[in-house]
Amino acid sequence: MHFSPTVAITTSILASLCLASDINPRRILDSHVEIDLAALRPRALPNAPNGYTPETQDCPSRRPTIRSASDLSPNESSWLDLRRSKTVQPMRDFLKRAAIPSFDAEAYINQNAQNQSALPNIGIAVSGGGWRALMNGAGAIQAFDSREGNSTAAGHLGGLLQSATYLSGLSGGGWLVGSIFMNNYSSISGLLNDPSSTVWRFENSIFEGPKTGSIQLFDSAKYFTTIQDEVSDKGDAGFNTSVTDYWGRALSFQLINATDGGVDYTWSSIAQADNFMQGDTPYPILVADGRAPGEQLISLNATVYEFNPFEFGTWDPTTFGFAPLEYLGSNFSNGVLYNADSCVRGFDNAGFVMGTSSSLFNQFLLQVDQQNIPQVAKDFVSFILKGLGEDQNDIADYSPNPFYGYHNSTSRNAQSRRLTLVDGGEDLQNIPLHPLIQPGRSVDVIFAVDSSADTNNFWPNGTSLVATYERSLDPSGIANGTAFPAVPDQNSFVNLGLNTHPTFFGCNSSNTSSVTPLVVYIPNSPYVFHSNVSTFTPSYDNAMRAGFVRNGYEVATMGNGTADPQWPVCVACAVLSRSLERTGTSVPDACAQCFRKYCWDGRTDSRTPAPYDPPFKGAATETSGAGRQTIVSAAAAMMAVVVAAAMLLIA
Repeated sequence: MHFSPTVAITTSILASLCLASDINPRRILDSHVEIDLAALRPRALPNAPNGYTPETQDCPSRRPTIRSASDLSPNESSWLDLRRSKTVQPMRDFLKRAAIPSFDAEAYINQNAQNQSALPNIGIAVSGGGWRALMNGAGAIQAFDSREGNSTAAGHLGGLLQSATYLSGLSGGGWLVGSIFMNNYSSISGLLNDPSSTVWRFENSIFEGPKTGSIQLFDSAKYFTTIQDEVSDKGDAGFNTSVTDYWGRALSFQLINATDGGVDYTWSSIAQADNFMQGDTPYPILVADGRAPGEQLISLNATVYEFNPFEFGTWDPTTFGFAPLEYLGSNFSNGVLYNADSCVRGFDNAGFVMGTSSSLFNQFLLQVDQQNIPQVAKDFVSFILKGLGEDQNDIADYSPNPFYGYHNSTSRNAQSRRLTLVDGGEDLQNIPLHPLIQPGRSVDVIFAVDSSADTNNFWPNGTSLVATYERSLDPSGIANGTAFPAVPDQNSFVNLGLNTHPTFFGCNSSNTSSVTPLVVYIPNSPYVFHSNVSTFTPSYDNAMRAGFVRNGYEVATMGNGTADPQWPVCVACAVLSRSLERTGTSVPDACAQCFRKYCWDGRTDSRTPAPYDPPFKGAATETSGAGRQTIVSAAAAMMAVVVAAAMLLIA
């Protein structure tokens, strides 16, 4: 089922609405990074057989099957052997630079270098939150990346990314992770600073089309027509389409440095990239939730799915299975492809996968009648939704369901040929922690970068951590053996200031019935820039983009160690904590001091907090007022989103 109405909308209307949300603050220079254009090279793996349209092909001699989620896949296990060995040297270097007093971290790593189970196992999780989360998360990743200029200087955290095994994202954080990997595992500076590229050019709204690059001759109408034709071709080939197909294709023009927005780039192609195959990158994972259209979604009843380079599936005890990602769209039944069925390739378009993890934007369209926008915009969207049908409003359609007939006694979708997914943050778990707390992955420490808009002023208040913690305790068994450290309620996060600076959760593993990762919570806060804009703000000029990224860098490094010169030491202690326990090594005095300073002490204060409006922690940049100004213009931006998305679907 697909939708191809022919209604003309003038691009001038769209342009005027989008321009209404543009902010033009004075420019700033991001002085703490160096330009690395060489790091942004188009990948050579546009391997979809027929552009955006999935195509039937002969199956390999070993026919694809659905596997149980009882353990890691053989592919992931083999890859881990490579990656864990590749993290030893950067971890050694990182810990040496951190210089924990009276502790020889370099000698400790050398002593355990041949024992992977003894070494720290690091995960990084980047939250959702639209472009705000992408840019704030980019600052954190830039701070963690030793390829970035000055990132390994005193007070900085470069090398943490090279030491990490896993990197997860959802929604805007998923765009960040996807854009990095779709562009040859680029550095953030490479994505920011290549003038010949269309990626990360946010001054043009996603609903206007790219400003420069391979389709620079396209006007907005041509841009929308191109996307409409691609999605229609998928529908004509017999595959269901939804709003997410259009959304994902539009995202690709901003996120993938390739002709026509990387129309033939697939998520599974990451597994064929040289740098990934050699273990030179972390393991990228995106998260989405399973949900039937119109179903009420809460954190305790959602099936959480993941996309990794090899597979798509869930660890939850409902479906409890994984499908080979490259062959999504094939007609699996009872866990197998019968001999009469061919294999389908190209379904896992990278933009579609990234769009699936961020389909919360579709939800805004469903609430259009509640928005303060012109009636003409409401009429446009109502027309679109009527054409799509109520059963396709706010989902991504992964039909045919690869888990049809699989685990019939426990799966909610086993008897449905249709599988529909939504934004991974709709269950309130807006930080993609779920893949990183799976027992089989044995992650020791998770750096959780939170750019959620939980408060009225679009700052985080710990809601995501609370949701994951509550899910881990659910008596229904949905957690399926996952464990998560205790956290306080959201009011306590605000009243105790836990959302104003990094906080460690799970410092004392003996307090839980099973060992949990130590979670280093890094909430978005204003160091040098007001980075609290609406999730639905669609355009940012380069000065604002630089402000967001720089602020994210400062948040992750605590102002490059100026807010606390011991912060790099404390990060190193967090990295080593579980490893020290396993090897029976005494905790250094400096680490004990760090844990007293940054570990949540168990206190709560559940009173209703005062409105949260944090002051700057550092010297504000020249664009410091931009965030506040953008909040004021969020309504205009949302109007642009609605009208432009309408045009995208009916151009």
